[in-house]
This record gives sequence, C-alpha cells and structure tokens, in this order.
Amino acid sequence: MLSQKVSDKQLQYDAILIGAGIMSATLALLMTEVLPEVNILILEKLESPAKESTGVFNNAGTGHAANCELNYTPMDHKGNINVEKALVINNSFERSLQLWASLYEEGKIDISKFLKFVPHISFVTGNENVEYLIKRHSILSELPEFQDMELSNSYKEISSWAPLITKERDMGERISATRIKRGTDINFEALTNEYLSYIEAEKNVHIKFQTEVINLRRSGKDLWEIDFKENGLESSLVTKYIFLGAGGLTINLLQKSKIPESKLYGGFPVSGKWLVCDKPALTSQHNAKVYGKADIGSPPMSVPHLDTRWVDGKKFLLFGPFAGFTTKFLKESSYFDLFSSFKKENISSIFDVGLKNTDLIGYLFKQSVQNHNARMDTLMRIMPSANAKDWQLNNAGQRVQIIKKNKSGGVLKFGTELVNSADGSLSALLGASPGASTAVSIMLKVLESSIIFKEKGLQSDKNIYRIIFKDNFPEQPSNSNAIKSRNNNILGFQT
Repeated sequence: MLSQKVSDKQLQYDAILIGAGIMSATLALLMTEVLPEVNILILEKLESPAKESTGVFNNAGTGHAANCELNYTPMDHKGNINVEKALVINNSFERSLQLWASLYEEGKIDISKFLKFVPHISFVTGNENVEYLIKRHSILSELPEFQDMELSNSYKEISSWAPLITKERDMGERISATRIKRGTDINFEALTNEYLSYIEAEKNVHIKFQTEVINLRRSGKDLWEIDFKENGLESSLVTKYIFLGAGGLTINLLQKSKIPESKLYGGFPVSGKWLVCDKPALTSQHNAKVYGKADIGSPPMSVPHLDTRWVDGKKFLLFGPFAGFTTKFLKESSYFDLFSSFKKENISSIFDVGLKNTDLIGYLFKQSVQNHNARMDTLMRIMPSANAKDWQLNNAGQRVQIIKKNKSGGVLKFGTELVNSADGSLSALLGASPGASTAVSIMLKVLESSIIFKEKGLQSDKNIYRIIFKDNFPEQPSNSNAIKSRNNNILGFQT
C-alpha cells in the first residue's frame, strides 16, 4: 500500500483515467488494443464501476443514432430541416456497433449482456408537428443512413408498432410516426463491466475503487502528479497522461489542472427523474423507444420518450425525463460542487448564461415542484391509458451542461465537448447526451490527440482504425451497406 501523504515517483503509469464509467472504460480498451504495452490505472471514487451517469437507471439506454430524436433535426424559421447533426451521430453510433461486433466476434465481450434490438419511433400529434415529421422523413429516407425509415399517419398501423401510444387516444387527433426497426436499447453499465472485465484480465490495466482524486498538477515539464485518497490515506502518483472522465465533476478536476483551456468552461447542473413501470401486463405491450417532440421553447433535455428498457433480463418501461435543479454535479457528491466551480475566469460567463436563459431556469423550477399527478399528465400525452398506480418515480443521473466563455459573455451548450491540453498530456470530456452512444468515436479522437499516441508514431486515425477493426472494411465509411450488413450479421439483427 502507498504510504500516507507520500509521492511515490517510482510508481508511474503511462496513463491515469479518472472515473470508471463508459468513457474511461472505452478509452482504456482502445488504448490496450492499439498499444498493448501501455500501463493504465483507472481511479474511481465509488465502490464499483459505472454507477453514476453510466448506471443502468441513470440514463434511458437509447443507442442514439438519430433515428427518432427530433432535436437532432431542428427546423429553422424558414422551414428548412438541418440533418447535419443527425448524420454525425448516426455514423458515430455505427462505429460503436462496429467495435462491439469485432470484439464479440473475437470472444472478448458478450453482447447479450448489454445489447437489445428495439425499434426506434418518432411520434407526434397536431397539424404542425405532423407536417414537420412528414418533411423530416422525406429528407432522411433519401439518405443511406436512414433509408429504412418508415412513415405512417394511420392509427391502425401505428397501433401495430406501439399499441400503448394509441390506446384510448382521441381518434379525431391527427397523429404521425416514423419507425426504424434497427434501433437499440443499450445497458451501458453492463457494457462498461464487459470492457473492464476483459481488459483487467488480459491487459496492463489496474483499477482502484473507493479512491477520490483530490488534486492534479504538473510535475516538471512532461509529467503530471495526481493526489488521491484511498482508505483514508493520501497518496500521489505520477503519469504521462491524464483523462478526466468523471461525469459532472470533470469540470472541477479540469479547473484543478490549470491548463489554459480550462479557463473557458463552467457548468450548469441538471438533475433528472423517470417514471418506471415493471408490470408485465404493460411491458409486454410495448417494444420500442418512442420519442416525442419537446414543447416550443423547451430545452433539448425535455424531449419526452417512452422506452422499453431491459435490465438483467427483465423488461421495464421508462418515461421522462423530468428535470430538476441541484448544486451537486454527481448523485454521490457535494452540494458545494457548483459553487466550487466558480472561478474568476468563468464567473462572468456563468452569470451571463443565467441572464440569457431565464426560461430554462423557470422550466427547471416548474419541473422540480411537479407532483405525481402532474407527471402522469405529461405521460398521458404520449400514453393516454396510463394509470398512476402502475408507475413509480426513480432518480436518474446528474447532468452538467457546458457553459463556455465567448466574446459576448457565455453560451450554454447541450451535448458533449472534448477539451485537450496543447501538448496532448491531458484530455477531458464535458457535457451529456449523446455521449455514451458515441463513446467509441469520441475516444478514438481522444486517443489520437494524446501524447501517448504521438510518442508511438501512429500518425493518423487510419492506423488506429486498422489495428482495432483489422481487415473489416478499414477504408469504408461507417454508413456503408457492407459495414451495416456485417454488424447486423454478427450482432444478430434480423432485417
């Protein structure tokens, strides 16, 4: 055991990854596949991996491929629909499927532990929303990524896709839906455990649980020193490279690094809740992830969805998310997280964002004071037959939205953002959805930008791609029919 308050500079790792969620697990796996000689240490504050944002009930488990998420295809005031973000997310998720197929084919992971194919459906009501969905379908279905998207305005057909969203609905209400059968429900907690079980047994990877990072700082020109507490003892380690994948607390750790890039960022915490149903009489009637359309002026996080969710072989229904406000950056952290992230470099941008987003603050307040009946009213917009006694409220994971300093003050950003030090010795991932679904693509970028990658002389992502995916269509784009066909065959999707 390391001695108390002593820096053992002889005990060094090539890379230390902070946080044992899906991001760190993905990066560790990619690192060991590309550079098997690299020694990696993962530090996790909790007693086991993947218990915060990656936790099975802390997220909806949607394999985000932009099949059904309408906020990825916004329409401007002129009626033009932008599909750029949808394409990026779809191709990124296909890359994730490709990695899982390769690992499964080689016997390194068990896909039955974390992957279920579940249709993805977009569902809207009212003339304006129906016209939007029809237009969205006409654009997306012409693209190879979405060529299998179906459209229906028929109550009978939509009922055959997802009977709970039409049961007891007013037949005079205009409705429309699109469906892509090749959707997924992903248990990212189980996937993280699959990754870690494989690399911890086969590779130079070590994990310390119940280990809290206290500080990090430069050690000379080329190294970092990390102070941490384990079993009540304070120790430190030296490493060449640090990845910060600690969920909401990443922003606080990034600030401790004092790299110039850290001065641009602040965070805005948002809590979440789900309505959960495990009644077989209802779960047996719903086999889809059904995404609706957020109300005008509502933030992207408010998009309502009714999800099939598989956990350890049991089927659940989830509806939400319902948002709230807290000053904590993680479920298991401190109410002082937000205040400790206030720095002289970001305080003006944080308050600027607050003044610009009073509607968001009002939305969060209203969400926070909702009772069960109010939440059920929201559920009944998408599932009219819902009964309050069948649904229970569960806490979801914490999300910390990005506040980034700009010339006009600050901007609130939804999504994920990668921050790298200029020398490639530190990387940090900030933000939220669709992070886990696109983890493979994001972590490939992290690996490519890292000092470890540069030191080994691997000069482009094509070299990483070739090593990881071997001869499985290394030069083809991820949306090619050949890659999709291979992924379908290996992962078991029946067209």
